[in-house]
Amino acid sequence: MRKFVAAVLLGALLVPGPVWAQAKSGRGLGYEQLNLFTEAYERIRQDAVEPVGRAKLIAAAIAGMLSGLDPRSSYISEAALKAMQAPPDDDQLSLGLVMTIDNGQLKVVSPRDGSPAAQAGIEPGDLIVAIDQEPTFELTLAEAEQKLRGSAGGEVELTLRRGKDSPATIKIKRAAYKVHTVTARLEAGNIGYLRIAGFNGTTPQALTGAIQDLRQHTGGKLIGFILDLRNNPGGSFDAAVGVADTFIDKGDIVVVKGRKPGSVKRIAATPGDAAQGLPVVALINGGTAREAELVAAALQDNRRAVLLGTKSFGESSIETLIPLPGNGAIRLTTARFATPTGRRIQGNGIDPDLTVMPFKLAKLASSERLHEADLRGALKNTDPVNPNAGEQAAKPADGVPAPSATGATLAVASGDIGSHSDEQLGEAADVLRGLALLSGRAE
Repeated sequence: MRKFVAAVLLGALLVPGPVWAQAKSGRGLGYEQLNLFTEAYERIRQDAVEPVGRAKLIAAAIAGMLSGLDPRSSYISEAALKAMQAPPDDDQLSLGLVMTIDNGQLKVVSPRDGSPAAQAGIEPGDLIVAIDQEPTFELTLAEAEQKLRGSAGGEVELTLRRGKDSPATIKIKRAAYKVHTVTARLEAGNIGYLRIAGFNGTTPQALTGAIQDLRQHTGGKLIGFILDLRNNPGGSFDAAVGVADTFIDKGDIVVVKGRKPGSVKRIAATPGDAAQGLPVVALINGGTAREAELVAAALQDNRRAVLLGTKSFGESSIETLIPLPGNGAIRLTTARFATPTGRRIQGNGIDPDLTVMPFKLAKLASSERLHEADLRGALKNTDPVNPNAGEQAAKPADGVPAPSATGATLAVASGDIGSHSDEQLGEAADVLRGLALLSGRAE
């Protein structure tokens, strides 16, 4: 039985070569490590205070090993995998949050433009402490994403923590929303404002079309472009390369590094610049993540744009979804990308050339704290309950209001992205005018 369990686990993790042959030859894991796992497995099976099935233990072991690698690697159950592969329309019935795992905590990378989460004022960096009063600590990304999905109009209760503020609980309704990855407009009559909210297969073409439309609309009198990458959580890797290539005529766009020393791949730009050399100021912030960081870094390293705003998120992993037939799949980080000059993005982020902070920061209303009994998988107390305990606990001390964990709201920061009160956008326009003067394109 012990050999069978170990073989199942190792097979699920796609360990190459005959496991037992490696063990006998002294290579690979060895009998000692296999025995350690199987001994722990048997002790849990026999001595855990509550019975636990074999399938649950094996799934938990796989999930535990993957979660110990990095925030993006995870085990996806069969049910969660089917939900992920649902038609696109169903996938839109969510809050529109892109998340990651940071030290076991569920962290917001960015809300998607126009989504219920964005309209509720959720911001990059917010920690999601609980979903529908269930703590998120130790949830995988796939599990958290699944909990946020549901029918249109359905309500989700989120407990959030922002910075050093106390947690606050808000309720948000799921709704269908459509993300336009590229939007464009004229700013101050002669500046092309380009907002990129994500990356999909149509983004590079839409961006090129928007640039052409702006140039034609002004009769070629544009002095430059503002490329807004704030709160862009990423998307298609190839689309992001295409977006960077739109502005870069020559040079490298990104360096992809796998596990093996010889697996480094450099992706170069193709000739041509849709902006025809006009200056570019790119806006970034803490919600600029993954493929959006690829674009920002490529423009910065090739000296094609001035980056303005705040440090980006700092995530550059590339995941591969590996199916486990009949048992879900594993999402495994198989490579990371770096800037053209070799700067590491993962964990570091991209520093702007000019740091400009938003004028105001939003704060969360305070809420009741969670307790140990609220934690995921907490054991239930089977001791008799004092029938008067609830009444006594509910009565507040004199002059102290009873705590409330519901009904709190988010205060939305001033300077919403792309609005007239957007201070960073105003600064970017001023910088662009200065660049145009230096290049002789503005009077």
